[in-house]
Amino acid sequence: MQFDLGPQGLGILSAFSLGFGVVAQTVGRSAGRWMWLVAAVGWFVGGLFMSEVMFATATESEIQPIIDGLAFDESLLGGVIVGTLAAIAAWVVVRGGVFHRPTPV
Repeated sequence: MQFDLGPQGLGILSAFSLGFGVVAQTVGRSAGRWMWLVAAVGWFVGGLFMSEVMFATATESEIQPIIDGLAFDESLLGGVIVGTLAAIAAWVVVRGGVFHRPTPV
């Protein structure tokens, strides 16, 4: 597999990732101080996977827009899906949904 993501496409994906991380931190204040990082990494991985793996063989005539190798719309979709799932998973773990339930006495 060959990645064709250029610096401008990588910068756009990083900026959207950090923006999503800030929003996730603001919304999920009770989930700890690292929520922004978990959400941002989730967005970045999801966007990169969707752009460079799922739609890697698509050309500019098949999908629009492609910005410096980044399939823009598809990366947004992948980022929203994976970033949201990562933020929800972090929130559940930190808030005690699975691992931190109090034991009955």
